[in-house]
Amino acid sequence: MPETSTDVLTFKQIGQALAPVQDPEIHMSIAELGLVYGAKIEPIDGQGNTVTVSMSLTSPMCPYGPMLLAMVHGALAKLPGVRDVNVDLTFTPPWDPKTMASDEAKDTLGIF
Repeated sequence: MPETSTDVLTFKQIGQALAPVQDPEIHMSIAELGLVYGAKIEPIDGQGNTVTVSMSLTSPMCPYGPMLLAMVHGALAKLPGVRDVNVDLTFTPPWDPKTMASDEAKDTLGIF
């Protein structure tokens, strides 16, 4: 049986799609910064998938928040097999680069 679009979407593809999305102020990948908290893939009756990403911003008052959410939505909407995208913004837990950012991001930010 041939694979359908609901069979081929992976979390790795989601991660790869989000990797180039950069925080406009810090100029680093949101994935490396640890702003992406998780993702969920839900098949839609053989008609593609809904992808829901849970993420945060560097601060609740981030002036680039709407632009960043739109960039995430756009990056995921381009993936094959994606029919709908939801970006859930959360501040629970609050973003903490000391515990959430990658080692490379911590090094770039001067966090030791």
